[in-house]
Amino acid sequence: MTIKNDLITIGLTCYNAESTIARALDSALAQSWPETEILVVDDCSSDGSVAVVEKYPTVKLIKHEKNGGPAAARKTLLEHAKGDFIAFFDDDDESLPARLEKQHERITSYEQETGETLVACYASGKRIYPNGYTLRMAAIGSKPVVPNGPKVADRLLFFGGDPDFFIGAGTPTCSLMVRTKALKSVGGFDPSFRRVEDVDFAVRFALAGGHFAGCAEELFIQHATDGVDKAPEKNRDAEIQLAEKHKDYLKSVGRYYYAKTWPLLRYHHFKRQYVCMAYVLLKLCLRHPVKTVSHFLKTGPKRLMHERKMKGKTSSCA
Repeated sequence: MTIKNDLITIGLTCYNAESTIARALDSALAQSWPETEILVVDDCSSDGSVAVVEKYPTVKLIKHEKNGGPAAARKTLLEHAKGDFIAFFDDDDESLPARLEKQHERITSYEQETGETLVACYASGKRIYPNGYTLRMAAIGSKPVVPNGPKVADRLLFFGGDPDFFIGAGTPTCSLMVRTKALKSVGGFDPSFRRVEDVDFAVRFALAGGHFAGCAEELFIQHATDGVDKAPEKNRDAEIQLAEKHKDYLKSVGRYYYAKTWPLLRYHHFKRQYVCMAYVLLKLCLRHPVKTVSHFLKTGPKRLMHERKMKGKTSSCA
């Protein structure tokens, strides 16, 4: 039976979210878990976000004087968190009332069953696009075999690892709950990243021997938005930065070139620069023929199908 006296910190990063932050805060306040603190780090918003947050008297607001990006804001959240656990909510998402309770039970049960101390729990959820298309986001580790260790890092860095590991929707921080001391033990979030900071954390957690035990039940709703911070150039640069940061490990497994080059393939696809895309694909095939063809065939068709539904004019479900 779950003992509900652990304090859980709900951490929200906020940036120009005047129109959505109330929805996220309402979902935080509606959690069934009795012992919570709610922290919001406003990352130097230029709209009325702060005024909205200030209407919630039980919410602790921390204001950045300079915009540092999501990783920097989460670093601040971790520094101020008093909870035994910390769960991250995004400023434009909503979490269902049972989210904290389900994730806490998943972590503590897994710890008791295995004796492991580095356990991250990701919730399943769904992402709704403006056209009504709904993407189901099954959580990593929400099937019987729980991914763990360096092979998870391999999957995240270059689509390697153990094929029996269910990675699902990856490692989005908006669905993460973890013991605060476990998160601190691997260094938290790296503020030098503006994108893929969630992947960087998960890679370090995996290399430290971490386990990724997910919840199969859908516990959050993500509302898809566009923004300058989501531009293809920023994703490309951040993914290459990720490969450079983990260069030593990638070289040790013979995948450094692959990990730093694949983001270029993705970038040229998003920009519809198909001649450049073909050139990068050829270079990868020459260096890693079997790996490249396998990766391309396993992910390419799914990506194209997703993009078609995402951009379509009629609603549909994944």
